[in-house]
Amino acid sequence: MAPLGLSRHRRGPPGAPTPGVRRPRDGRGRHRGGAGRSRAGAGRSTVRAAERGTRERLQNGWERGRRGAFPGGRLWGCVSPHPRVPPPLPTTIDIREPRWDQSTFQGRAKHFFTVTDPRNLLLSGAALDEARRLVLAYRAGTVPPGLTEDELWRAKYIYDSAFHPDTGEKMLLIGRMSAQVPMNMTITGCMLTFYRTTPAVVFWQWVNQSFNAIVNYTNRSGDAPITPSQLGTAYVSATGGAVVTALGLKSLTKHLPAIIGRYVPFAAVAAANCINIPLMRQRELKVGIPITDENGNRLGESTAAAQKAIFQVVVSRIGMAAPAMAIPPVIMNVLEKRAFLKRYPYLNAPLQVGLVGLCLVFATPLCCALFPQKSSMQVSRLEPSVQARIREVDPQLHTVYFNKGL
Repeated sequence: MAPLGLSRHRRGPPGAPTPGVRRPRDGRGRHRGGAGRSRAGAGRSTVRAAERGTRERLQNGWERGRRGAFPGGRLWGCVSPHPRVPPPLPTTIDIREPRWDQSTFQGRAKHFFTVTDPRNLLLSGAALDEARRLVLAYRAGTVPPGLTEDELWRAKYIYDSAFHPDTGEKMLLIGRMSAQVPMNMTITGCMLTFYRTTPAVVFWQWVNQSFNAIVNYTNRSGDAPITPSQLGTAYVSATGGAVVTALGLKSLTKHLPAIIGRYVPFAAVAAANCINIPLMRQRELKVGIPITDENGNRLGESTAAAQKAIFQVVVSRIGMAAPAMAIPPVIMNVLEKRAFLKRYPYLNAPLQVGLVGLCLVFATPLCCALFPQKSSMQVSRLEPSVQARIREVDPQLHTVYFNKGL
């Protein structure tokens, strides 16, 4: 016999059934009391596994953080007891100049892709004022806590898209460069669609030149005010010249092939830009635009610089309109011969507008980038009186700079 107090069979671990002993079952055929103990054991195993997994993830994360997988060695999903505070932003970033190198076409293209972004039109007045406050505060040497360099540049481009660089005033909404693509794609698309009748030509040329007049006034160079009488004279002259040019070209191409007639709007726009821009900026041709040295110190006004600025803007505007008014007519001339547009003629205008918009998305910033926004000129090419004034201030100065406008 076994000693007193010992079972004939070896006992198992706590909770395990004793060999040779039948345990009572419940009504569903399960051992009474065994299920709870099994669940408790399973729960403890799950907790231990979770703890092991957590330790492994923390260790792996720490190792990857030390190897540079995480910025500053911070772990994903973990809060450091000593969070790393980013250093304050220095006040030496020159946000008066664009972010990208403006001596190269690529740098200017990146700059104008940002400036002409149509999404800037969706920003509220509060967002514009906040960007203005941040930019002016940074220029004054005040850095808001927590401000990053990307946030600073974003605020700078929001500010540049809505406020005039010389006067600092908020520009008209449809006159901003960010409105160029949506406004021009609508107007140009309609000009290319409704070009066959004289009333349509007159109406859409008037709409286009009215819009151009607003853009030219909004993006004028210099901070000299223009009187309402000067503005009215320039607008009437520019609009009248554009309409007369369009009608004259339309009559000359009446007996030519249809594809030639489709280019009448482009020729009219090119000719009108040569009239519109100088007339809208005639005061600059009379008084001059501000010229500065390399550090932005104002040296006076120059009419020679104004002439160069206006010439560069005219070339950019014509180049801006060329792809949008030269490519869609060829495509539409082919599509109109197909059965699809004959069956659905009402799709003509939306297709024209879409094709023009696609061209303008790229043509607008790329043609604005043809010349630097901060243009330069040799002192020897300025007016004699301006040259004499500059020599009195700085005899060693050979180059002056000016804002050419857009």
